Amino acid sequence: MAQTVTIKDLYVEMEVKNKGVEFEIKIDGKQHGDLIVNKTGLVWCKGKTNAKNGTKKSWSEFTEWIEGK
Repeated sequence: MAQTVTIKDLYVEMEVKNKGVEFEIKIDGKQHGDLIVNKTGLVWCKGKTNAKNGTKKSWSEFTEWIEGK
């Protein structure tokens, strides 16, 4: 299973701003989704989902999940 992760839009200065960074995730050449990382948290957009309809997680929710809390 070939996976690629590319940056679609790079709006980053020294600090991640409101627009953030958008990563395009492809598996076996097919669009799997986009991950948007911004200063308020993460947004997962499965398939061709628009960011406003994506699954949003704050940084505190993300850290609780990644640390297994």
